[in-house]
Amino acid sequence: MSKAEAVSNKVFFGDNLAVLAALPSESAQLIYIDPPFNTGRKQVRGQTTTKRTETGGRVGFKGQRYETIRETVLSYDDEFEDFWAFLEPRLEEAWRLLKPSGTLYLHLDYREAHYAKVLLDALFGRECFLNEIIWAYDYGGKSKRNWPSKHDTILVYVKDPKQYFFNSSEVDREPYMAPGLVTPEKAELGKLPTDVWWHTIVSPTGKEKTGYPTQKPLGILRRIIQASSAEGDLVLDFFAGSGTTGVAAATLNRKFILVDQNPESIEVIKQRLHAVNAAFDLLPAPTTK
Repeated sequence: MSKAEAVSNKVFFGDNLAVLAALPSESAQLIYIDPPFNTGRKQVRGQTTTKRTETGGRVGFKGQRYETIRETVLSYDDEFEDFWAFLEPRLEEAWRLLKPSGTLYLHLDYREAHYAKVLLDALFGRECFLNEIIWAYDYGGKSKRNWPSKHDTILVYVKDPKQYFFNSSEVDREPYMAPGLVTPEKAELGKLPTDVWWHTIVSPTGKEKTGYPTQKPLGILRRIIQASSAEGDLVLDFFAGSGTTGVAAATLNRKFILVDQNPESIEVIKQRLHAVNAAFDLLPAPTTK
């Protein structure tokens, strides 16, 4: 694939790092990724190997300061070091691919968020941290030995804190929790979301359900895409999973690039994009030498 090739409405099957390396710099307005969580439990979906590579001498965008923080943080948790060794080069490519007005949304399990926040502060720059979004839901088992874990964390970083795009006026509003405390007009309009998003998971019996593990709700991705991109912008998701990012982008008149190496993922993505009449090219990932 030529770096000069137009980048819009493409689904790549294969290694996401190879795809990212072949895309032109500053081409994406929005990057959302939901990488496999480093929970230590076997995931149902296809796994990507996360062996340690290139440890020791690599220096990130922030030079010695980043390398020092990286070594300090990773010394606390060997499992996270393996996870980060896999994720770090992909985040470096994400930084390169973002436009100056662009935004990264990194969707993480609560077990990883604290480590990732410190490392992203150093990698992107602490001044580029925009939000920590808590997606709260109430479904599934309830532990009686601790407070049941019913949230995910989405870390939001911008490429340039002086140029980033954010348009809250386009975001789908949500009901007031106490509608009787506001005027009827406000209650009918709904309120703008805060950094705590109360949103149900994909219903196991609902029309949105594909059967693909780790599927995220369309409403979550719509909100992200509405806020941090405009019509015609390019949205990139290189852990595409069930393809929710592509469906949301297509229905909101954005261009998209999706990448996944799981054949089951690609089949689900194709079905969902065809269902919303989204035109796209299905391509193999570039080969690496």
